[in-house]
Amino acid sequence: MTPTQLRAYSAVVRCGSVKQAAAQLEVSESAVSLHIGQLRRELGDQLFSRTAKGLTFTPGGLRLASRATELLGLQDITVLEVSAAGQGRRLLRVGASSLFAEHAAPGLIELFASRAADLDVELSVRNPGSFVEALIERSIDIAIGPAPALPDPAVRCRPVMYYKVVVVAGPDHPLAGTQPSPRQLRDQTWLLGPSAAADRGAIPTLLRRLGVPDDRQQIFQSHAAAIEEAKRGRGVAAALSFTVAPEIRKGHLVSFCEPHAALEEVWHALTLAETGKPSAAAELGRFASTPRAIQAMMRGTGVNVARFKPSIHVTLWS
Repeated sequence: MTPTQLRAYSAVVRCGSVKQAAAQLEVSESAVSLHIGQLRRELGDQLFSRTAKGLTFTPGGLRLASRATELLGLQDITVLEVSAAGQGRRLLRVGASSLFAEHAAPGLIELFASRAADLDVELSVRNPGSFVEALIERSIDIAIGPAPALPDPAVRCRPVMYYKVVVVAGPDHPLAGTQPSPRQLRDQTWLLGPSAAADRGAIPTLLRRLGVPDDRQQIFQSHAAAIEEAKRGRGVAAALSFTVAPEIRKGHLVSFCEPHAALEEVWHALTLAETGKPSAAAELGRFASTPRAIQAMMRGTGVNVARFKPSIHVTLWS
């Protein structure tokens, strides 16, 4: 099997047709069909067949789809590692939920990277629902954010940091100084960061628990922007308690009393459950739960630009 053959097969799996796969790869349909035919002969499996409803994959074809993604991911990471090693450097690719990436990742990355002079870190913001897939595909080395909905034997999951999400508003908000009911909170305009659009996490859980309708939610490009709008009295916002504590002390924000307006959650570090020499990802997973790391995450120090490489292929809204 060659990488070109596997890439053609993966494209067919993703697109559901040879024609669309060829368009995505910018090659002819005959070229894709040739690569698929070579795989069929080598593996002794039809892999898939065409039906009126699309492509139907054999058990072997489904297994190859999973393996092809892993093999191509390994090829990509090997190219990166060889290139970095030639320059005497290592690259650690961190995938994070938007809430963690905005508020806790900078301090953690700066402290961890300062321990190794040859380490660069690439941070990408991802939907927590895609963490396990991204790890298995080797597109990231470690993920930090909510734990997966279901455990996966291929992934090791360890708790990193407990945190609390609270509901805040400007001091002139009509509900300021009260203990609002769930119905009163549900009826407010909610000013939210991008984590509200994710499928998992404390803020989506809080919104679902209160039953906040979609038309009452306004999502901003960052959580900090949503908090600024809340200060101006334009609605309520969900925020990490340690990030808004200084603003509450100064009187720029007020927080609502529990139990309806707060939620405690845990960030987890996810890495592949591989044996052998400890990797930088496993090292970061262990380090992230130490008292020094937690202090750095809560302090939120900036990252030296020479040590940090933001991912160019994943946006804040992924």
